[in-house]
Amino acid sequence: MYTCIVVDDSLIERDLMAIHVSKIKNLRLLAECSNGLEALEIIQTQEVDIVFSDIDMPELSGIALVKNLKKAPVFVFITSYADYAVESYNLDVIDFVVKPAGFERIVKAANKAMEYIDLKRHQIGSETPAIAAPKVEQDFFFVKENNGYLKITHQEVAFIESMGDFSKINTLDEKVHIVLVSLKNIAEQLPDAIFKRVHKQYIINMQHIKSIAPTEITLSNQKVVPLSNSYKAEIMDKMVDQNTLKRFT
Repeated sequence: MYTCIVVDDSLIERDLMAIHVSKIKNLRLLAECSNGLEALEIIQTQEVDIVFSDIDMPELSGIALVKNLKKAPVFVFITSYADYAVESYNLDVIDFVVKPAGFERIVKAANKAMEYIDLKRHQIGSETPAIAAPKVEQDFFFVKENNGYLKITHQEVAFIESMGDFSKINTLDEKVHIVLVSLKNIAEQLPDAIFKRVHKQYIINMQHIKSIAPTEITLSNQKVVPLSNSYKAEIMDKMVDQNTLKRFT
């Protein structure tokens, strides 16, 4: 069972979130807070695993709340302002949900938070590197699994998703490999010609792009990955513009 709190200065939004959370298996709602100061007091006096928090609140914003905690629970931000996304991911918030937040989207965020907590409980303290890249450039890398290392070729990888200190390597055949390595560290070890950051939380294999829309990329296995404005220009320049058929007069 995972404990959580809901933080929102809007009574209607707060009550709706509480209803959503009450329907999710393995979640126990400890409190509903109307501002960041109330949440801060509860987090400092009780064991809270997950915080579902608005950002734009009086007295203490959601972002300020995270920054005021030496050891923060797992945070899911739920806000009407998508512009907060970049700063949120810089704080290693596990998920960012734009209002209105439907039940299915909250379930997805809650599952991601609970999965991250499980990973922290089982893997924190491991002294063995979770990923080992070859010293000479090859078309593969190794990840630590169980008592050994698993070889994964570049071609097998569809995309890699950040989970804070951890990352999820998703393959074309929909297998998932969890590594105790941040997305930033992975990006520094894999070849830039193949793997590109397209979002604060995602790296994709450029070889598996099927289509590119204004805010998302569809891969060859039909998985959809978000595309943020901060990475779009490079993707369009290096992947699309240079390889688009043109009409010559």
